[in-house]
Amino acid sequence: MKCKIQQNGASPSPYLFFDAQEWASFRADTPLTLTQEEVYRLRSLNDPINLDEVRNIYLSLSRLLASHVEAALGLFKQRNRFLNLKDQKTPFIIGIAGSVAVGKSTTARILRELLTRWPASPKVDLITTDSFLYSNAVLRNNNLMNRKGFPESFDRRRILEFLSQIKAGQRRVNAPVYSHLIYDIIPDEVVTIDRPDILIFEGINVLQVNDLPKAGNSVPFVSDYFDFSIYIDADAENIERWYVERFMRLYKTAFRNSESFFHRYSEFSQSDACTIALDLWQRINLVNLNENILPTRLRADLVLHKGIDHAVDCVGLRRL
Repeated sequence: MKCKIQQNGASPSPYLFFDAQEWASFRADTPLTLTQEEVYRLRSLNDPINLDEVRNIYLSLSRLLASHVEAALGLFKQRNRFLNLKDQKTPFIIGIAGSVAVGKSTTARILRELLTRWPASPKVDLITTDSFLYSNAVLRNNNLMNRKGFPESFDRRRILEFLSQIKAGQRRVNAPVYSHLIYDIIPDEVVTIDRPDILIFEGINVLQVNDLPKAGNSVPFVSDYFDFSIYIDADAENIERWYVERFMRLYKTAFRNSESFFHRYSEFSQSDACTIALDLWQRINLVNLNENILPTRLRADLVLHKGIDHAVDCVGLRRL
């Protein structure tokens, strides 16, 4: 099977490619510790992931990540002996990137549950880049509300500060809290990350690179702090359909809440709401995907490609 994420042309690919059946075989004897009910609880709205998908895709991924964490710990111990240090191991950071509506949040939550159930019972925390969006007030003042989700709508300085503190092994590092109901940062509310063994950092732009400064000055990329990175991939036409389907489900549910930022859409007809969803996708999210998100795909250590049914049909793993 030729995976859609394989590069065209004669140039050798930096990835090894596996179809879903091949990838499933790598789980070996890794135990399945999740139940169907837990998978239903963890999956995002309109994401049809089930226990078979977890067994076939995510158990192998969990086993791969375990080997990377073990290797990082071994290297850390060797370095401590070499330098005669007694430092404490800092968190292993996993970055998860991909388009809106592609299933990043489900992947992040499933992985978190699987990783916490390893025999060593590591402490695993999860943070999304939504927490580092500028507030709506700031976005409005800078005429960026229609660019929400684009790189300039995030407080990059605060993201880098947060990740540098995590990688330095600092205690009780705070991050803002974002509400999807009010579509904004919640004032004066924070979530505290206190020296996890593993941190999952999920967001559409986590593999984004900055314009390099002149005169030899250095500016770190967010991904410089990652020990392993994952890109969730799918054809744009499939993501569009998933986005519109999710919007229409929210239109019938969450948007009915008078406190919802999108409550005004609940007053439109179903046909008009669908038209609005398509416009938002084509005018904002598709542009962001093509200009900022998709170009970062080849920076990931692992690519999970989803087919039309939202299930992973191909895995690309970067060669060592």
